[in-house]
Amino acid sequence: MLSDFLQTAFVTLLVTLDPPGLAPIFIALTLGMTSKEKKEVALRAAIIAFAILLVFAIGGAALMKALGISLPAFRIAGGLLLFYTAFQMVFAERGQRKRELADDAVAIDHVRNLAAFPLAIPLMSGPGSITAVILLAGKASGNWEAQTSLVLVILIVIVLCYLTFLLAERIARLFGATGTLVLGRMLGVVLAALAAQFVIDGIQAIVG
Repeated sequence: MLSDFLQTAFVTLLVTLDPPGLAPIFIALTLGMTSKEKKEVALRAAIIAFAILLVFAIGGAALMKALGISLPAFRIAGGLLLFYTAFQMVFAERGQRKRELADDAVAIDHVRNLAAFPLAIPLMSGPGSITAVILLAGKASGNWEAQTSLVLVILIVIVLCYLTFLLAERIARLFGATGTLVLGRMLGVVLAALAAQFVIDGIQAIVG
């Protein structure tokens, strides 16, 4: 029984977070950053995403209800915020802004903000993964072994995402500066489509 739950939880979260799919987006978002800054972004994003999913694994349903926030509303808000990032990626404003930043406190704040949004929220711990965690936590309710296993599965998938981010730097070197810039703009369009899908899903959930 526990093994079945573990398998279901792992596959569900692996598909929902999609570590390989995050790699190209990470490349585009961290364009122009140093290797040290990229590692810091990757680590911070992983920690933040794990903390958020852990909170929802423990008491997500009760928390959302207490705050009066519905998952459709979360989807719409996340989608609208992603549009802003996608716009920056398509018109290369993010890379230009990064070049204008020196190695000072502003640059540090930029790195930290990027790790929180949009990497940790909503790309890693977004509506899909939060919904999955809440549903899995509901299945594990009352079984401490299953609940502990769920936390372990979340940690494993987040670590896989972190390792994917570290390997993304090698992919960036393979493409080169020009290739990475072109890839970043292309993925900006993809990210815009993903943002639109978030909004559409949220609206359909409300209307339906």
